[in-house]
Amino acid sequence: MNAVDTNILIYVNDPRDLVKQRIASSLVLSLTDGVLLWQVACEYLAASRKLEPLGYDRSQAWQYIRDLQQVWYTVLPTWMLLDRAENLLNRFNLSYWDATIVAACLEANVKTLYTEDFGYSNIDGLAIINPFQQRSEPE
Repeated sequence: MNAVDTNILIYVNDPRDLVKQRIASSLVLSLTDGVLLWQVACEYLAASRKLEPLGYDRSQAWQYIRDLQQVWYTVLPTWMLLDRAENLLNRFNLSYWDATIVAACLEANVKTLYTEDFGYSNIDGLAIINPFQQRSEPE
């Protein structure tokens, strides 16, 4: 299973960076085994308000989350998630919110998290991929 961080969902609906929008849209459409983390859904609904001046309104944001719920598995938080997040905070240089996203992924057996926010490529077996980072070609 694969999950995306809030920034990926924002880029799908943000026309200001067409390259990131294309990459994010392609990624989201390709995830047939996608996981929608509760926290990501909530953060997206809050952050998408920044897109209102660009013509993306609140009702569109809510509908986008409903559409994702139809095709992705939704992961709700548990109380154990807080313990796991605390453990991650003690071991890694993560924000509280990033630690809870990683904890949710680990709890749900997500294999890959797509985000541009982390400085790690792997945490406790969770692969973390920045889809916007150009990969160098083998020589």
